[in-house]
Amino acid sequence: MINQVVTVFGGSGFLGRNAVRALARGGFGYRIRVGVRRPNLANFLLPMGHVGQIQLLHTDVRDADAVARAVADSRAVINLVGILYPAGGQSFEAVHVEAPAIIARAARKAGVETLVHISTPGISTDSESVYSRTKAQGEIALRQEFLAATILRPSLVFGPDDDFFNKFAGLARVLPALPLIGGGHTKFQPVFVADVAAAIAKCVDNPATRGKTYELGGPSVYSFKEMLHIILRETNRRRFLLPIPFWLANLQASVMQFLPGTLLTPDQVTFLKTDKVVAPGALTLADLGIVPDSLEAVLPTYLWRFRPKGQFENSVSERTTGSPAVR
Repeated sequence: MINQVVTVFGGSGFLGRNAVRALARGGFGYRIRVGVRRPNLANFLLPMGHVGQIQLLHTDVRDADAVARAVADSRAVINLVGILYPAGGQSFEAVHVEAPAIIARAARKAGVETLVHISTPGISTDSESVYSRTKAQGEIALRQEFLAATILRPSLVFGPDDDFFNKFAGLARVLPALPLIGGGHTKFQPVFVADVAAAIAKCVDNPATRGKTYELGGPSVYSFKEMLHIILRETNRRRFLLPIPFWLANLQASVMQFLPGTLLTPDQVTFLKTDKVVAPGALTLADLGIVPDSLEAVLPTYLWRFRPKGQFENSVSERTTGSPAVR
């Protein structure tokens, strides 16, 4: 496998950078080609491997010719591209449906052996959520072009740079209350980003995973409300949790979607009506030989910075167990 090329689309994102690191440091001997829209903003990836091991290539996944150049001579291709809301001229249909088809078609024509695609659990072609519907349509479009593609569906992915736990911990610094959309009953099975990255590397390295779909979740299931309680506990904050019915959240999101940072959109509210947990009988991390890390073990390693006294203050759970925080 020495010097075989693996092309990664979306490698500069939260999951992408961890996947690139896992491939570079896993002893596989791959050369990693990272297709990104803005290579000048992805230079931080280069030190993750040996000198010359990681190459950045300007690629727009909506451009079939650019994608074909990116996958040329590759042994494996990984598609991590996705958006939470339309922005910058990108639509759900273009990124979630058309791009997977373009990548899969180019991979098939280039003779690529392994194609790994990142999706999400709880999706459906008849979902009210455009995000969910296009994700499901994208899986179909992918398999129509590359039948042996491997699909990974991680639940809520957490880690030092995640967008969920960091966002709500930051909001707890300044707001007297945190919102419980839909009453906070939606269930998630948070999975550590390093475990998802390891799963990607395993699928690239193991031909037996081709054509299969894996649903990736951590060891425990939590409601939205329970996760906010964990955030408050780890950051030593006392905040009121305010239940907001879906109809009201949708009304608020119709305004918030136009604010800087796009905190919430109506489609995200709709998407929250469906649980994001591993389906019964699905192939999981265990089938890949991976034992997932728990939320409680990892969150203290990075949420400490949101505590009133930062690194000089232990969380409630740490004071209770007597174990020191991991810095």
